[in-house]
Amino acid sequence: MRYTTLGSSGTVVSTQCLGTMTFGAEADEATSGAILEAYVEAGGTFVDTADVYSKGVSEEIIGRWLASHPDDAKDLVIATKGRFAMGDGANDLGLSRRHLRRALDDSLRRLGVEHIDLYQMHAWDAVTPLEETLRFLDEAVSAGKISYYGFSNYLGWQVTKAVHVAREHGWTAPVTLQPQYNLLVRDIEHEVVPACLDGGLGLLPWSPLAGGWLTGKYQRDATPAGASRLGEDPERGMEAWGPRNQQDRTWAVIDAVGEVASEAGVTSAQVALAWVGAQPAVTSVILGARSVEQLTDNLAAADLDLSAEQLDRLGEVSAPHADDYPYGAGGVDQRHRDVQPRSLTKV
Repeated sequence: MRYTTLGSSGTVVSTQCLGTMTFGAEADEATSGAILEAYVEAGGTFVDTADVYSKGVSEEIIGRWLASHPDDAKDLVIATKGRFAMGDGANDLGLSRRHLRRALDDSLRRLGVEHIDLYQMHAWDAVTPLEETLRFLDEAVSAGKISYYGFSNYLGWQVTKAVHVAREHGWTAPVTLQPQYNLLVRDIEHEVVPACLDGGLGLLPWSPLAGGWLTGKYQRDATPAGASRLGEDPERGMEAWGPRNQQDRTWAVIDAVGEVASEAGVTSAQVALAWVGAQPAVTSVILGARSVEQLTDNLAAADLDLSAEQLDRLGEVSAPHADDYPYGAGGVDQRHRDVQPRSLTKV
């Protein structure tokens, strides 16, 4: 396992983060515990959850595991999220002070901890004034309930606005953003990645395997079946199957990943994970797992260094569309298109 800082903070985390959306859903408590033990044994130190994962069950499972493994618990950095509905009331969702106070206290209780290392806003809230949310988070840091805060699923302008509003008021600044990011979904490179680099936020990519597409398990025009995410749970993503299946780019990327995997003697999943981990501003790649075996295979990507030629090949075949204004002709100065932005400091 390798380690780096959590965004621009001084806290060190493993470069692979254990995502626990499967806990209490696709993985029962015994399996979830085994996954946690395998992750910690491999050197992992960063666990991510959310209050809405199985309506609090994921947090509860983690909380019971932490209580029964005190020696391991003290070394783990725990992240969770608040924003989405946990009840039927009009104030049971959003980023208002009222909702976040209750959501944070409930997460602390379910996790059985006195403070949360990283508290993340699960999505933008257009109803609540940004100042209200950021002031609450600054107060939560001062009260010792959280160490840091971050965002998930924010747009570039939303990240930039939050950073500057926090600075303007002298409040604690955000340290991370959790976006969807993988070889098939790279549009965040237009605005979101530059915003995070400019604001000092580390990226925590979710769905780095594109819902299983980058593992090489799916075949063109063949309906998923068997031991795959879409095969076992078609309702989870079949609405996106048709459009993605019909794109030549999808299969060109999958083929390129498979070729690099064959060259390196590793799995396609490991190549896809290694590519994400090598991108600018990425702090830790979130691994979701339904079994110990699946996690173990993915953990091996932590020590995989792709060559510059392999990274370039994967980058070229998966490049996001950027020919239209303002990213293409008539917009961005073409002389600077290949200039790489600065990366956050790594340790």
